[in-house]
Amino acid sequence: MGLQDSSQDLSTEMEVDAFRRIFPLRFFERHLSESLRPDGRQLGKARDTIVNLGLVSTADGSALAKIGSTTMLAAIRMEVMTPSTDSPDEGCIALEFHMPPICSPTVRPGRPADAAPVISKRLSDTILSSGMIDLKELCLVSGKAAWMGYLDIYCLDADGALFDAALLSAVAAFSNLQIPVVALNDNGRIVAITGGKDQDNASITEKEAVNKEKRKLTLKNIPFSLTCILHKTYILADPTTEEESIMDTLVTVVLDSSDQMVSFYKSGGTALAYSPAIKSCVELARKRAKEVKQILGEMDID
Repeated sequence: MGLQDSSQDLSTEMEVDAFRRIFPLRFFERHLSESLRPDGRQLGKARDTIVNLGLVSTADGSALAKIGSTTMLAAIRMEVMTPSTDSPDEGCIALEFHMPPICSPTVRPGRPADAAPVISKRLSDTILSSGMIDLKELCLVSGKAAWMGYLDIYCLDADGALFDAALLSAVAAFSNLQIPVVALNDNGRIVAITGGKDQDNASITEKEAVNKEKRKLTLKNIPFSLTCILHKTYILADPTTEEESIMDTLVTVVLDSSDQMVSFYKSGGTALAYSPAIKSCVELARKRAKEVKQILGEMDID
């Protein structure tokens, strides 16, 4: 009797899996009609989120952010540069988003993912427009030396809402950033003082260091984002890759730490973003921002 019940359960599982593969939209809509998703989440519920700091020892700041299965590793490397004549009192941030083949079966070796440059541009625009980083704080000597921060974000597992996880990893990495100690060498150049004995370190003078110890950046107006799917009358927060592939209308709301909107982005799709839908997405983003603030607050990131 037990063997027969087990066989029936297995048969039912196979039928459900087959139906999900052949009719994915109908499968999801059956769940949506009950205000539930196949993974058990409510429609407006985000996946479990984890943030870890300082995982890359060779970086000046790093963090790993995981939202569900979507995983991002962000690392920052600081270098001294000559500031531009247009902004002699400001440093600079250069950001690049990487999607290696290990992150998804849709990414082929030797062929860059189409989404990577789009996400790079959106992340760079969001970080700079939010005012999270005061570029003047990166200035060392006006018109002569400033910090260039190279931020690289690697997608290790692409399972939906890539922008949200990438932005979270970037914020966490900047919170972990330790700006190196620098001083003047005999040639009058400002160089970073590292642990090794290189040519620049050997010629450091006894003059007072430009900054005597490592320091952290002051982060203001930290941006938080939430991606939602619009499908008929339904709004799904924090979609998985499967959900994104079936229901293609995505909107991303970015709010700062004061709940002011930084940006609203809609990436195509057939559904129209009516005012009620936009308001609902913004409200979900506010709730999500509170959750992420609590996670970051537990790590002394504010």
